[in-house]
Amino acid sequence: MSPVTPDRPSRPGGVSADDRPVDRAAPARRVPAPRAGGSPRGRAPLPVAAGVAACWAALTSYLPVAIVLGLVQLGADSTTVTGTLRTALAGWLLGHGVPLHTESGPLGLAPLALTVLALWRLTRAGVHVSRAIGARDTRSPRRALLAAGAVGIAYALLGALAAVLVGTGGPDVSVIRSGATFAVVGTLAALVGAVRITAVTRLLVTRLPGPVRDGVRTGLVAVLLLLGAGAGAAGLAVATGGGDAADMIGAYRTGVAGQAGITLVSVAYAPNAAVWSTSYLLGPGFAVGTDTAVRTSEVSVGALPAVPLLAGLPRGPVDGFGALLLAVPVLAGMVAGWLLARRVARLAVPERAAQRWAELLAPAVLAGPVAGVVLGAAAAVSGGPLGAGRLSQVGPVGWQVGAVAAGVIAAGALIGAAATRALTR
Repeated sequence: MSPVTPDRPSRPGGVSADDRPVDRAAPARRVPAPRAGGSPRGRAPLPVAAGVAACWAALTSYLPVAIVLGLVQLGADSTTVTGTLRTALAGWLLGHGVPLHTESGPLGLAPLALTVLALWRLTRAGVHVSRAIGARDTRSPRRALLAAGAVGIAYALLGALAAVLVGTGGPDVSVIRSGATFAVVGTLAALVGAVRITAVTRLLVTRLPGPVRDGVRTGLVAVLLLLGAGAGAAGLAVATGGGDAADMIGAYRTGVAGQAGITLVSVAYAPNAAVWSTSYLLGPGFAVGTDTAVRTSEVSVGALPAVPLLAGLPRGPVDGFGALLLAVPVLAGMVAGWLLARRVARLAVPERAAQRWAELLAPAVLAGPVAGVVLGAAAAVSGGPLGAGRLSQVGPVGWQVGAVAAGVIAAGALIGAAATRALTR
């Protein structure tokens, strides 16, 4: 009797499973080639991404200006919507550092609150464009520069267009100056966001020597402390002269909405006042017109414009307990040096105690020039003309503030770091 062969499972169509052909290796999937525009599928082309990001940054920084100036001009009978929008556009250009040429002279005192807002939006534009082109976490300086440059070009076109629109029925604005300024501001601000999202900053930080990193960090900490002290002093001075400021606002007779607008304009210049107050604490002081000086040792001013922010100007040189203000910059440097010493002590190896002094004192010395460059640049951009003649010089002198800040912060950081190291040894 022949053995019984078990039934074989069969596939549809009567073919048994054993008769199936041996599986062969599946062919490799083809990667779709980039499109003609040069960007992979699902990613926006660079010109489109840069244009949209630049337009959004411009719109979000322009709308607050339009709202504030609309409140200021709300009570004026001769004001039109077109005129208000054009005036807001002129103020938006001024916030980027583009001077306006009016009948009373050049106007170049930029409201730094608007400047900070525009820089922040441009930084976000650099982040968005870098993401759109797939450059996130690539650590590619070339792609970061590409994204920032594209945003700068798009922003320059917007700045030139704004200058043309303002010049049709308002103050004269140089189209070339506006385009160049917007290109530089847009590229640099977008580059900050691009290098952060592409992780280029981590690449740069890892390649910097440790003392350089600590010195830059300590200098920036000292700058923040000193600017905070300056802002506090300016706020206290304005609060002390609050009655005069209220009288100035009420003298405009623009109604409640107009007074609110004037108050918001003063708030837009509050960072300028903080930088001027810092210059005052450092010693060089600032000017509110030609042949004027506001310093701790001297206050000589003439007739001032009816600006509420100027109600807090000191009446004379400091004396008595007011002389303690002179120690504020040194104290800011000492606090920064104390934080530096704590960080170095936490990260140092005990067997390298001799080298710890070098790792401590070198960053403390470097913190001075870092703080001087930052504060000098802030002082330079915080001033500008308010017209021709007497008000053609308003604000501090940048190089003087930078030089004094470099020396004071370096000395304070050295004292604070060395004292902390010696007392906690």
